[in-house]
Amino acid sequence: MSDVGWVEASARDVGMDPAGLERAVALIDARRASAQLCVFRDDQIVLDRAFGCASDALFWTFSVSKPFVALAIHLLVERGQLTLDDPVALHWPEFARNGKDRITVRHVLTHRAGIPFSSGGLLGDVAAMADWDRSTALAENATPWWPAGRVVGYHILSYGFVLGEVVQRVSGMPVRDFVHANLLAPLGLNDIELGLADAEWPRHVPLRGQVMTDQVRRVVFNRRNVRQSVIPAAGISATARSVATFYRMLLAGGELDGVRVLQPSTIEEARRVSSDGEVDQLMHHPVRWAQGFQLGGPYGTRRPTGTHSDPRTFGHNGSSICNTWADPGRGLVFAYLTNLGAPRRASLRHNADVSDALLDACR
Repeated sequence: MSDVGWVEASARDVGMDPAGLERAVALIDARRASAQLCVFRDDQIVLDRAFGCASDALFWTFSVSKPFVALAIHLLVERGQLTLDDPVALHWPEFARNGKDRITVRHVLTHRAGIPFSSGGLLGDVAAMADWDRSTALAENATPWWPAGRVVGYHILSYGFVLGEVVQRVSGMPVRDFVHANLLAPLGLNDIELGLADAEWPRHVPLRGQVMTDQVRRVVFNRRNVRQSVIPAAGISATARSVATFYRMLLAGGELDGVRVLQPSTIEEARRVSSDGEVDQLMHHPVRWAQGFQLGGPYGTRRPTGTHSDPRTFGHNGSSICNTWADPGRGLVFAYLTNLGAPRRASLRHNADVSDALLDACR
């Protein structure tokens, strides 16, 4: 059963059908996993539920993490400290090795850098991910699979280490500190952590797995040294409330409760389409990417944002386990964090069904 958290507004008061909200809750409840769900409409909270865990439990969010490091890059652009079309090697000369001198910051943001793996494969990247120096050294020595800008191919972990190292070299701050000081602390979002602090370890939610691949993932990502490492593309621990609050700020144009974090033009650029139905050469299905976000849009297939989501919807799926998005047309913010690794098709279907229940509830 779910526990109600913050005071929820009446669904009808914000133009939503209570039955749709109940369907979303029932879908999550039926999985018997630890989870949190937080939904806002028109800046009013309509669902804040914890399932099998405390409302302040911290979930490993996988690629829900990616927009945070992407927005750190966009903030540096806003401040005039770099441009998206700068070669990465302009700020990180060692990165130019093996023909990577033409890869730009924008190429990385849009998964067009041609280096989906720093080590040449996922297992090598995972083996190194808890060691920043080792991961960035692998990125320096990586050989591109495709010419820069030619194709879109999802950068699973390399995305965060390349962008994170650029943030560090340009700002002079560790990426963890930069993200916290500039994107999170101004909003009081202390429950979003890039690298879990010792004091917060008791709040972490261990992963569960239903099949062998997810059992392996569970063993790897439940390790304390992994949870506490800085892994920008996958390593944020958070509550659904805190992630939803962050997306409220983005939906409001970069300001929340009188505190401005980003300029509206910066968020607009981060949401600008970079791939619109192009087939991703690593994942082998059509994608809609922005400059740091996944985008919505109906393609007739199940997607984390829902099968009939608005093309303006932006957010990020986390390994088909966690899911976050904001829909400007409906004024809807959605954050769903869970700990259950299930077969990929089943997980995608579940995430799409939960999203669809909320979309269908809007009038």
